[in-house]
Amino acid sequence: MAGNVREFTDSNFDSEVLQSAEPVLVDFWAPWCGPCRQLTPVIEQLANENAGEIKVGKLNIDDSPEAASRYNVSSIPTIMIFQNGQVTKSFVGAQPKTRLQQALDAIKS
Repeated sequence: MAGNVREFTDSNFDSEVLQSAEPVLVDFWAPWCGPCRQLTPVIEQLANENAGEIKVGKLNIDDSPEAASRYNVSSIPTIMIFQNGQVTKSFVGAQPKTRLQQALDAIKS
């Protein structure tokens, strides 16, 4: 994972996402998914621009199917924003950066 983008897995999901003191954006993706790959630069930009305020990471659903199943991820990319262990916002499909940043800004304030 590049720069500030973290890699979430089934084994670290609870500690990195659900128990995080800061809000967390999780990109549920897979390497074979074209729209997921298109979204990667956007996720990297969001991670860099929100460093220190929002934790940003990706979860490969092929490598970590339990977390994806727990949150009923049936289409990818799916982006979920967690705060205090709860999903506060969810997006399915590739999203424009401005839309994702607006959702992050809403939980920062």
